[in-house]
Amino acid sequence: MAVRNLIIILSFQLGLFAQAPPTKVSVDATDATKRLYHVRLTMPVKPGSLTLLYPEWIPGEHGPTGPVTDLVNVRFTANGAKVAWHRDLEDMYAFHLTVPEGAGTLEIALDYIATPDGSGFSSGGSTTDKLAVLSWNQMLLYPKGTPSDKLNYQADLKVPAGWRYGTALPIENESGRDIQFKPGSLTTLIDSPVLMGAYFKTIDLSPGATPAHYLHIAADSEHATDISADEITHYQNLVKETGALFGARHYRGYHFLLTLSDHVAHFGLEHHESSDDRTLERVLIDDSLRRADADLLSHEMTHSWNGKFRRPAGLATPDYSEPMKGNLLWVYEGLTQYYGEVLTPRSGLLTPDEFREELAREAAMLDTRAGRAWRPLQDTADEAQLLYEARKDYADLRRGVDYYEEGTLIWLEADVTIRQLSHGAKSLDDFMKAFEGAPSTAPMVKPYTFEDVVKTMNEVQPYDWASFFRDRLQSTAPTAPLGGILKSGWKLVYADQPTEIWRDHEYYDHVADLSYSIGLTVKDDGEIDDVKINSPAQKAGIAPATRIIAVNGRKFNAVLLREAIDGAVKSTQPIEIMVEDGEFYKTYRVDYHGGERYPSLVRDESQPDLLSAITAPHAK
Repeated sequence: MAVRNLIIILSFQLGLFAQAPPTKVSVDATDATKRLYHVRLTMPVKPGSLTLLYPEWIPGEHGPTGPVTDLVNVRFTANGAKVAWHRDLEDMYAFHLTVPEGAGTLEIALDYIATPDGSGFSSGGSTTDKLAVLSWNQMLLYPKGTPSDKLNYQADLKVPAGWRYGTALPIENESGRDIQFKPGSLTTLIDSPVLMGAYFKTIDLSPGATPAHYLHIAADSEHATDISADEITHYQNLVKETGALFGARHYRGYHFLLTLSDHVAHFGLEHHESSDDRTLERVLIDDSLRRADADLLSHEMTHSWNGKFRRPAGLATPDYSEPMKGNLLWVYEGLTQYYGEVLTPRSGLLTPDEFREELAREAAMLDTRAGRAWRPLQDTADEAQLLYEARKDYADLRRGVDYYEEGTLIWLEADVTIRQLSHGAKSLDDFMKAFEGAPSTAPMVKPYTFEDVVKTMNEVQPYDWASFFRDRLQSTAPTAPLGGILKSGWKLVYADQPTEIWRDHEYYDHVADLSYSIGLTVKDDGEIDDVKINSPAQKAGIAPATRIIAVNGRKFNAVLLREAIDGAVKSTQPIEIMVEDGEFYKTYRVDYHGGERYPSLVRDESQPDLLSAITAPHAK
């Protein structure tokens, strides 16, 4: 199936299929601030039975996240007459109808309701009074039975008055608020979201170069778009560093679509020629917030090569109705996580010290996961489509999508192993060039299997890579794979003061993270996000999804709780924590006297410092 899909993709891009007239998609976004989009489609059809599908499995979201319940006012007409329809009783994303004799086109009218919910991915909050992100998959239907690469669509868009926009989708014509895009495949259309807003800024990150690279910024305030000259330089460096890393580009141009708002869903979603990057409003003007989210754009850009161009065969589906298989997400997301983080010091988005602080934070979290005892990392990838929506409570026991951060640890160890075996002559960068690099191409998909990964790794540096990966993916060992940190000349330790990056993440998330002392993470308002299994707090009886209201008899705040932990070092008395659980109140006695503990990395002078070599700038 994967080879057949690749042949179809390549054949379509080379023009070997005769293209039917395009389905026209007209989106009126003038009511976006009211969370309403009005859509009209004109679809070439033939008389007879027709099944239309609403996109269900959205690439990059690794699950059936298409928001079909927000599709309303759906109406079909042909030759000026209404066409009856009914929904499939098993596939809620399928619409059945009969095209009448003599009809060559089907007119479809529909509205889309954008959710106010700030959770989730692209189907989460995407609009405010000042900005919106349009995802084309939410605005259309497509005929069942034809691969999306073979379906020809042409879109046009009306934006709200005074708003500007950015997108990777090529433009045919533009007049005032109306934009007509060039026709292309349904795949390309859905892969090309549009960012628009009243406070909007576009920055050319590679002036005069081919392909071009742009940073588009939309924010809820004009001040929030005030990106510094230094930060612009860092993103220009990111473009250069990705060129040095991969040695090729698989896009006609690249567009970062950066949304800055406290009222939309926060995530990054990869596309071939752009990335949908959403974060807090003040990220560009508050250094703590900036550092906490420093790898957002570097991660999503890395996906243009690792995830969009090279894609696991189980994720390279022909349309948006076939379920995706996530067993290789430790490559798709884990390898991207590793290089998304490595590229932050290479480009200057973080300092090398800050990168190591971030690595220590992730390593400590994984090294103490209670869920490691029953769930191997591979299972977190296999169940990804459900785990993305899992609750936060007892995440320590459940495990979440750990293949991101644990992928960093695994691929760091692979990188270090290659460097050691080759005596510094080669690195994982050589694998990236061989697996995902030259020659440069237009957007396309080149599927791969586990065996393909192992084969290329062995071509770079002979080793038993199959066992290397399987051992780490299938292990239920109680500790994380920290070999990459140890062999690169560093050690994970715990200190009584948090690192700057640790403080940045607490500030970003509005929490006090006391995971490695009393064993809980608590929000500023006292809500307990999670409690680590077998920690002092859990042994005392405290559970997540409850609320701390008092510490040692005083009204809760995070400073007071930290002082109580510090004060218990010189006392034999337990820390008294009063918790509200619905209508019930209870005081727990936490018998802990070890003080605050926070992870960091310290240098091991007995080993060469390979980590510094990995994070050093590579672009000339």
